[in-house]
Amino acid sequence: MNLVTLFTILIALICVLLMVVVLIQNPKGGGVDSTFGGQSANQMLGAARSTDFIEKLTWGLFIAMVVLSILTTLSIG
Repeated sequence: MNLVTLFTILIALICVLLMVVVLIQNPKGGGVDSTFGGQSANQMLGAARSTDFIEKLTWGLFIAMVVLSILTTLSIG
């Protein structure tokens, strides 16, 4: 498999994960997380902990996508 193809597949996977993570978080508390029982998860784990984890996951996925995009661009040339 070509390196560019591998990077492209990884970027697509990260994009899908990033969309899911962004849909889960909602600063006003009415996102998809509360629809699927997020209140009980927040009560068990604490709202600050779960929000902090989701925010770190969002930033991590974003950074991974940017790095992979740059590596893909460099590997094409």
